[in-house]
Amino acid sequence: MNIQAILEAVQKGELDIQAAATQLQGFEDLGHSRVDTIRAERNGADEVIFGQGKATEHIIEIIGSLNARGQNILVTRIEQPTADAIIQAYPNANYNSLARLLSITNTERDPVHSKIAVVCAGTSDLPVAEEARLTAEFYGNPVEKVYDAGVAGLHRLLASMDTINSCKVVIVVAGMEGALPSVVGGLVKAPVIAVPTSVGYGANFGGLSALLGMLNSCASGLTVVNIDNGFGAGYAANRINRL
Repeated sequence: MNIQAILEAVQKGELDIQAAATQLQGFEDLGHSRVDTIRAERNGADEVIFGQGKATEHIIEIIGSLNARGQNILVTRIEQPTADAIIQAYPNANYNSLARLLSITNTERDPVHSKIAVVCAGTSDLPVAEEARLTAEFYGNPVEKVYDAGVAGLHRLLASMDTINSCKVVIVVAGMEGALPSVVGGLVKAPVIAVPTSVGYGANFGGLSALLGMLNSCASGLTVVNIDNGFGAGYAANRINRL
């Protein structure tokens, strides 16, 4: 938030006092939501909308607030009917039904040349892996995909090690017993972000077994995000990749 620029705009008559006050307070109050309009200045990235549980009309209003300021918009965890309504209002929006993720790009990001790898244990984990991949790409990162490379067939992982080792950050997504991040963590120099998924039979406990397995990994340099949190992994990988 450039305070001097706002005040100069008021002085020149280019901005009314109410609009200036809204900009200076750093958020827009929509009644149901208070949209953080200066998050990029604090954190380096615009506010992201967590769509799950929100009314479609509320999401569209929040998008309108961010869009009016020319910000890039990312909405996570939304289903097709909600996406269809958003696209009707904003035809330039892109939706991925597998990742349940919608994006609107208003400003091109500064390119980054180092890559992020997204390694996925099984095809059932793809929704979470795709959420991670699309998030990383939304923030301007080139991504290498290594999918269906779980520990039941390690030769598949080993065949892709040159690709994985060419990346600065590695995201590893796995359900069941969650063993894959430990294996990858023992083979690469890059930091590894482990993502447990809720994929598995009863004793998987909705991803808890994978989460605990990853938290107890003996592989150094491995960190863990929450169950099914592909967005969190992609966002963290972007920050590391841009250091």
